[in-house]
Amino acid sequence: MKGKMKVAVMNGIGKMGFEEREIPSPAPDEVLVKLEYVGICGSDLHYYETGAIGNYVVEPPFVLGHEPGGTVVEVGEKVTHLKVGDRVALEPGKTCGHCEFCREGKYNLCPDVVFFATPPVDGVFQEYVAHQADLCFKLPDKVSTLEGALIEPLAVGFHAAIQGDAHLGQTAVVMGSGCIGLVSMMALKARGVSRVYVVDVMQKRLEKALELGADGVINGATEDVLKKVEELTGGRGTDLVIETAGTEITTRQAIYMARKGSTIVLVGYSKSGEVTLPMSLALDKELTFKTVFRYRHIYPMAIDAVASGKINLKGIATHIFDLDEAQKAMDYSVSNKADIVKAVIRIAKED
Repeated sequence: MKGKMKVAVMNGIGKMGFEEREIPSPAPDEVLVKLEYVGICGSDLHYYETGAIGNYVVEPPFVLGHEPGGTVVEVGEKVTHLKVGDRVALEPGKTCGHCEFCREGKYNLCPDVVFFATPPVDGVFQEYVAHQADLCFKLPDKVSTLEGALIEPLAVGFHAAIQGDAHLGQTAVVMGSGCIGLVSMMALKARGVSRVYVVDVMQKRLEKALELGADGVINGATEDVLKKVEELTGGRGTDLVIETAGTEITTRQAIYMARKGSTIVLVGYSKSGEVTLPMSLALDKELTFKTVFRYRHIYPMAIDAVASGKINLKGIATHIFDLDEAQKAMDYSVSNKADIVKAVIRIAKED
């Protein structure tokens, strides 16, 4: 497909603009996707606000966005499992395929991954993208491309649930009810966890957690979290904690509320990168700590969970902006973090 496409670019900290670029041509093992929705991730906001995450530094003009869904419009000559018109969710990280981590199946740990919107690799706040066909997952008729864009954060939630060996009969607590906290809660429910409680300090987010299926919520700003968990579990403690808030206080609370021999899954990144924890208590309880970096082998499972109705993924998309509103979308997301669960850029309406 020949022609130009509109691209929203970050021209500096807090500054969005637009460029016109050539529509890419797919390689033999790629497909060209007309993008319809792209989620705004917390990492996009962090790059927008500060210009860097650790050693990854934005050099403008830079394209944000790594949570895309769209429709295939052109197919590379070696691609056989997709055709023009297929609606797809795109897994954003292309790995090397031959390092020790890729060979072990832990491809999310590949040191040479090329990941959308991770400098210097551009993201997908744009109208088209050429992407490796094996990383484009066909969506069933029941699943929209809006939901397809949200499969990426849902994959993080499922990876957290799997890392914690979530299963029927457990009581779990999710610390934090932002997007990742909510998808983690829904993933736990989809895997059969009997009771899932969500902790946050923002009441609107807790109300959203209840709407999406949480068995109960705890407002850490007005309630004693540890006392409430003790009441809810009959003094037993929780079998599993998924920590998504990334704060020292919530991580410490996770250790105190965890039942002996249970598991804590750490998902949220702390702003400082360091926390002080009561490790003697963790040792006395013989707790297992697991951590999460993105996901692996999750997309088909996540798509099936949405298609089967086990997960209301549309429910987390609280704000939708058109591509022309990229500046507004980013500014509003930065300024209204207490009200927005998930903002999404609508590139084009689904056919």
